[in-house]
Amino acid sequence: MKNRAGKTVQNLSGEMVYTSFYPRPLPPQPNIEIDAEMQQLLIDAHKKLALLNGLSDRIPNKDLFISMYVRKEALVSSQIEGTQCTLEDVLNPEVDENVNADVSDVVNYVRAINFAIKRLEDLPLCNRLIRETHAVLMNSVRGGDKTPGEFRISQNWIGGAGSTLKNARYIPPNPQDMAECMSALEKFMNDEDGMDPLIKAALIHYQFETIHPFLDGNGRVGRLLITLFLMGMNELSSPVLYLSCFLKLNRIEYYDRMSEVRKAGNYEQWVKFFLRGIAETAEDATETIDRLNALHQKNEAKLADVPTRSRHNIMRLLAYIEQNPIIETVKTASALGLSRNGTANYITMLCNRNILKYSAKSGKALVFAYEEYLDILRKDT
Repeated sequence: MKNRAGKTVQNLSGEMVYTSFYPRPLPPQPNIEIDAEMQQLLIDAHKKLALLNGLSDRIPNKDLFISMYVRKEALVSSQIEGTQCTLEDVLNPEVDENVNADVSDVVNYVRAINFAIKRLEDLPLCNRLIRETHAVLMNSVRGGDKTPGEFRISQNWIGGAGSTLKNARYIPPNPQDMAECMSALEKFMNDEDGMDPLIKAALIHYQFETIHPFLDGNGRVGRLLITLFLMGMNELSSPVLYLSCFLKLNRIEYYDRMSEVRKAGNYEQWVKFFLRGIAETAEDATETIDRLNALHQKNEAKLADVPTRSRHNIMRLLAYIEQNPIIETVKTASALGLSRNGTANYITMLCNRNILKYSAKSGKALVFAYEEYLDILRKDT
């Protein structure tokens, strides 16, 4: 029986022979079967996404929240790929990204996310945007020697450390087939075919990971594609939905379900898993926004008695720590355009009201943390 998802292709000959996978162009044939279970998952996912959109449009300091949430996504998505660092490592102003390669990976991913979201204002979701985003992601970090911003012209494979083409767990399409597959995927992403956008997002992510068009960074770019596609389809009003936490918590099932599509052509089980991820992620993001809003209001109330002459700057500092929840005095003073002594006084005010807490001493610098804010963001990292 012909595999609905694709076929194997024999490459080279003799001792060099190997078999790669060629994914059939989307949409699947026959089309995705929407049974009662999938229909209910679709209803649930759309409902929770609508609630998230409504709430995210009412966030105070929305840009600050998005900035913080993007950094969490960059961390978790990088952790899936093996990066070993914590939220504190990424946010601590005393950690040098040029020295810590793990932190550098995450910081670059933040840049790539922000770049792609901005670029989406000028370009449709296309191969050019994907390549440009990959170039930002891989610039001057590990994997930076693997042709950043260019689709591969050599064969890659997926497997454990030391694996080869002979014993790889999965071998994506050969370079010639890969170029053909990416052209077909670009067309599918932009076709107005009437397909439910959440089902389409599931298929796009699966297809991109199956094609694996880059020598490195495929997982991170592929997960970002979900958010970019939903924003491009106006299903997501702000970049506040990222599936990396869900996929990290369900990593084995994530890989197994994509493998099942390749092996048996069963797209439906993958789409159902993906829709569950959308619903759970939207619900989690909504809860996070609610908790951060409540924290902001609570701490604004704590500052109600601050003298009028200090109130403007203390509120600027509160906004600053909502974007940079680990701070030290000198860099904070510079960022806010305040004197060091004045900044130290404002930090003391926040400490006295249990908003900031002394965290550590790094060299001569005292480090302070917005612990309640960090506790909310630490979930699943």
